[in-house]
Amino acid sequence: MELSEFDFPFDPALIASEPVLPRDHARLFVLDRASGTFAHHRVSDLPHLLGPRDLLVVNDTKVRPARVVGRKRPSGARVELLFVKERSDGSWDVLLKGRFRPGQSIDLSPEDRVVVRSREEGATVVTIESSLPRREFFRRFGSMPLPPYIKRMPSEMDQQWYQTMFAEKEGAIAAPTAGLHFTGGLLERLRQRGVDLVTVTLHVGIGTFKPVTVEKVEEHQMAPEWVEVAGDTLHAVAQTRKAGRRVVAVGTTVVRALEAASRGANDDKPFRGETNLFITPGHAFRSIDALITNFHFPKTTLLMLVSAFAGTALLKRAYNEAVRERYRFYSYGDAMLIL
Repeated sequence: MELSEFDFPFDPALIASEPVLPRDHARLFVLDRASGTFAHHRVSDLPHLLGPRDLLVVNDTKVRPARVVGRKRPSGARVELLFVKERSDGSWDVLLKGRFRPGQSIDLSPEDRVVVRSREEGATVVTIESSLPRREFFRRFGSMPLPPYIKRMPSEMDQQWYQTMFAEKEGAIAAPTAGLHFTGGLLERLRQRGVDLVTVTLHVGIGTFKPVTVEKVEEHQMAPEWVEVAGDTLHAVAQTRKAGRRVVAVGTTVVRALEAASRGANDDKPFRGETNLFITPGHAFRSIDALITNFHFPKTTLLMLVSAFAGTALLKRAYNEAVRERYRFYSYGDAMLIL
């Protein structure tokens, strides 16, 4: 497949910099794969669009305030780091722009600093020199790692806006954005409708957002991300499908977690480990029947996954329609339900 197959005309004015409030008042583009038709709703309409014993699967990862700003020693230049992943020895993989040498310090306060341990193309490793426990370190010095296409500084409100109501297990550098649309009231109405809910964990990392730079899509390599899927979740997925009801994945991260964990209809052994699963058109889905997702950038692995589920041609039509109808795009934007 050629990278150009996953392009579409787009208006940057549609990028949402703040969410719709209440969150479930965002628009919901409904795409029916069987008929190839579109409908326009609100996320709050989900209880009418799903049925009793349908199963929602959500990602319970929690975004770490992983964006840390310090001062480069000795120049005092402002430096921004994104803490991506902790290593087994306590050091961290980070994203860091500029010129640095091993041993160079980045000061955060008179008592707290980060020291560059190694610096190679595409990989920077640092150590944290602080007496603070790690969680307190990030609470004190970190802020929400908003995507770069949101052209403003993180605010206090982003601490709430950029976290789903399901967030429990800290470790992500970005929110699983489809889950941002859910509210307590919507969840209660879904429960009253008879819709069940289970969780998976995929700590959103570089793999989800790593740009595709090769023309032949198959040559792209996903960076690994941590996944946990309980046996109870896999059992619920299998029983829902066996009963002829729908498994509805809330977000592309849920799809990747379930597909990575799926070993067969009767296997509900827990899955815990890293995955670099790259889902593209032609993938045989084994665990989901419907997908709730936000609108994604052209030429990304996210769009390729959704194309694999919806069909590339149909999804292009849907995206063109969404642009015409002025849907809001990306993390704080509107949502799509693919049935």
